[in-house]
Amino acid sequence: MTRHSPEPVEAARPATAVGTAEDLRHGHGHGHGHGVSADADRRLLSGALALIVGFMAAEVVVGFAAGSLALITDAAHMLTDAIAIALALIAIRLAARPPAGGFTFGFKRVEILSAQANGITLLLLAAFFVYESVERLIHPPEVEGGLVLVTGVVGIFVNLAATWLISRANRTSLNVEGAYQHILNDLFAFIATAAAGLVVLLTGFTRADPIAALIVAALMLKAGLGLVRDSGRIFLEAAPAGLDPAALGKELCCIPGVVEVHDLHVWQITSGEPAASAHVLVREGLDCHLIRGQIETLLAERHHLTHSTLQVDHASGEAPELHCSDSHGAVHRGHTRRASS
Repeated sequence: MTRHSPEPVEAARPATAVGTAEDLRHGHGHGHGHGVSADADRRLLSGALALIVGFMAAEVVVGFAAGSLALITDAAHMLTDAIAIALALIAIRLAARPPAGGFTFGFKRVEILSAQANGITLLLLAAFFVYESVERLIHPPEVEGGLVLVTGVVGIFVNLAATWLISRANRTSLNVEGAYQHILNDLFAFIATAAAGLVVLLTGFTRADPIAALIVAALMLKAGLGLVRDSGRIFLEAAPAGLDPAALGKELCCIPGVVEVHDLHVWQITSGEPAASAHVLVREGLDCHLIRGQIETLLAERHHLTHSTLQVDHASGEAPELHCSDSHGAVHRGHTRRASS
């Protein structure tokens, strides 16, 4: 068997399929899927942070003066917003550092740590505010509806501005998306708070305040679960959503000359940076390097897997375990299209 050492060549980016404006709009390719630079992200996030911190301080004072759980809930949520944005800013700076020492991918996954921290924070806050809301539904306190209404309306405009700023940043980054989800949930929270203040002011129904807090808690729960799930998939080296490794293995076996594909792995280095590796066997007498190039082009054009490392050898009729002493996953074979563990 003629053995060709794998050349860790990054797949070429075909001009017609990868790196186009359409791909960038959908977050494919490297780096910032929206074409937004890290510096621009930092400026946008810093502007949102300034808005949030300024309004949060005012809301704490008004919340205690009005006796409103909804306002205090919003203020606490805004504190987590500020922390989330600050973490996102730190993560962006760390992720921009080049690979060094044992960190061969650099610090790109710091962004995923930040996203997971944001998700867990949202879940913890949701649990706390559900408890507090139930307490106030049972024993409703006095609530100043007018103060709640005015603060809620002002909060809507502040969060609209902050949401607009972060929406212009690179939301294909799970880190930035985590900060965005915090701010977006706070916008919904202020809408619910303003509605609760109006109800209390017009009807005196003070239970509208904890009901609004419950609505906010439900939104926190939904956003938090999404962030924990998505960041967890990256930490567990799961394939990108929407990409089936088994189907990909069969697709690679349809390339003329490919006899077998095993040790196929597809994962994400960080959000928006998928990668793939595989051991490919081709028929004797064929050009391994040519077929490797065809595979890299397919991975890049059809699946936007522009980071690929392939080991390509000639098949000799030997059992797969003779090629790989510790093969992982399914073995995909050409022609019969049969896969076995």
